[in-house]
Amino acid sequence: MPRRRVRFRVTYSLARFLRWGLGLFHAAILTANSGHCPTNPYIIAPSLILLGKIKEPETVCGIAGYYLKTPDVNRTRLEEMARRLAHRGPDGRGFHTAERIGLAHTRLAIIDLAGGAQPLYNEDGRICLVANGEIYNYLELRQELEALGHRFATHSDCEIILHAYETWGEDCVSRLLGMFAFALYDARSEELLLVRDRLGIKPLYFATGPEGIGFASELKALLPWIGHPAVAPAGLAQYLQNNFSCAPQTLLAGVQKLPPGELLKIAPDGSSRQQRYWSPLQTTSITQVIEIHLRSDVPFGLFLSGGVDSSVLTALIARRLQEPLRTFSIGFPETSVHNELATAAMVAGRFATRHTACEARADELLERLPHGVWAADDLTADYANLPVSLLAERAGRELKVIFSGEGGDEVFAGYGRYRAPLLKRWLRELRYPGSGGFRTGGMFSNEMESLFKPELAQALRDWRAPFARAWNEPPKTWTRLMRMQYVDMATWLPDDLLIKADRMLMAWGLEGRVPFLDHRLVEFGLGLPDAFKIKGRNGKRFLKLWGERFFPKAHLWGRKKGFTVPVRDWLKGERLDKLDRALAASPGITAWFDPPAVSQLIERQRRRGDRGGPLWALLNFALWHRIIVENNGNAPPARQDPFNYLLD
Repeated sequence: MPRRRVRFRVTYSLARFLRWGLGLFHAAILTANSGHCPTNPYIIAPSLILLGKIKEPETVCGIAGYYLKTPDVNRTRLEEMARRLAHRGPDGRGFHTAERIGLAHTRLAIIDLAGGAQPLYNEDGRICLVANGEIYNYLELRQELEALGHRFATHSDCEIILHAYETWGEDCVSRLLGMFAFALYDARSEELLLVRDRLGIKPLYFATGPEGIGFASELKALLPWIGHPAVAPAGLAQYLQNNFSCAPQTLLAGVQKLPPGELLKIAPDGSSRQQRYWSPLQTTSITQVIEIHLRSDVPFGLFLSGGVDSSVLTALIARRLQEPLRTFSIGFPETSVHNELATAAMVAGRFATRHTACEARADELLERLPHGVWAADDLTADYANLPVSLLAERAGRELKVIFSGEGGDEVFAGYGRYRAPLLKRWLRELRYPGSGGFRTGGMFSNEMESLFKPELAQALRDWRAPFARAWNEPPKTWTRLMRMQYVDMATWLPDDLLIKADRMLMAWGLEGRVPFLDHRLVEFGLGLPDAFKIKGRNGKRFLKLWGERFFPKAHLWGRKKGFTVPVRDWLKGERLDKLDRALAASPGITAWFDPPAVSQLIERQRRRGDRGGPLWALLNFALWHRIIVENNGNAPPARQDPFNYLLD
């Protein structure tokens, strides 16, 4: 790679970190094989996001709407779609309806509490917007747009989108920094534009049909649009093997997720164009650093697990505040899993945070499961949904914004699966070709094939397709480690982790912040040479080296334990008996699975205790089917025994 001078302009507390860290990176680039770094000369490297006393962007909310092929002024269905998103926006609702277009917005107010209600309109009222998320660089864009003659009616960060679209058209999305999903209707061209942020931090679903297209932040808000719901076999197959379904697939027939970094434009004649406007494949070396400050009018806190990612965020945030940072952690006493409360307390004490530690027992978490499945909406069987829901409810009593460390493992290569031995990778690739031996194992092994009825068994043959497709998208110059990171960023991250980060918090009126997923930081992390990510048995080397200025080496370089939930301890004894009865009574289970084979799976769990994961997946699917398909998406009680809920 040619030697080049790089100037970095950095302000505030991260200047020293970036000069040190990026200096290491630059030095490595000068000596590394050029094949280890992808190329693209214009990408911006980020700082980690700082917290100051300036205002933060506007709202995290819910959006829904439709674009009809023929006029219909009845907005009853639109109001019902909005009602199903009330948990995402308890502070107000807004609607825009015309002959063929309907837009709805439910609001959780963070800034411009009096004037930031949506829909928002441009100066002549011919462009209408409903948006969910945050535009971090709205102050900079506003200054630029005002200089071009635009007049703003509010202090909402989302109003930036309207004027940016007027100026740059759909290319405006490349100028937006943040997390967002929005729908913009242009009455002049009669076009509807749907957009999702680069990493898929905010959700957006759509369904097309004879009437036109409907869209919403969550699946259940589309039920009034699609009518009677049905299960999509391909989505169910992916869920069973992955614990999630990969975009564009969902569990609902006829409903798609708009993939991260994509836009969908619908024309007046009903035709549509879908395109990708950003991908991690654009990653590059660093030429510039721009620091984005988070701005907030409301109190915020942080979920602190005690791991590297949340510890680093604590160090970044707490040092910038004049008052103690609010932190929350959770542990599971008297179980077989690692309890992180002591480690989290150490980090909290080191930075004098105002800390809340919660201890959760099996019954307390299990009774959250029906509500958690309803909240997740796009079904995942992620065990961590339950403790995150508990923490969100606790934090939501006093806060509206929470930071968490999602993305650190993907961006800086922290997972153990990135360090699999060469022989193991080679054998996997021989047996399961297409993804370099990565992401080859599913939840349900071949010996459990008798579980599945024919249509589902057929769909399961192709469950690995999203991983193989993502594996083969990067250029040949990319290293194997970069490909693994990219596969996880294209699948696991938006379709599992970020569903948890968004849905579990929004169910309690709480906004989630994931600063490691600033897209510029993602580009920086992917572009680091492999040696700055992994060395020996240690991942996230770059982040850990920087963290040594705040923490003892033992805290940063110890074996990664992860955030583990003791599900294995739960599915035994009387609970297993209740699960047996509940699954046997579930229409969703009997429709897609062989009942005798399900009973055999439970007996195996009773004897050997090694089928907790598959049974947990079946339990979650049975609950999802009861809520979405049988009960039309209506919310179960916040506390409900999951087995009794299926048997009622």
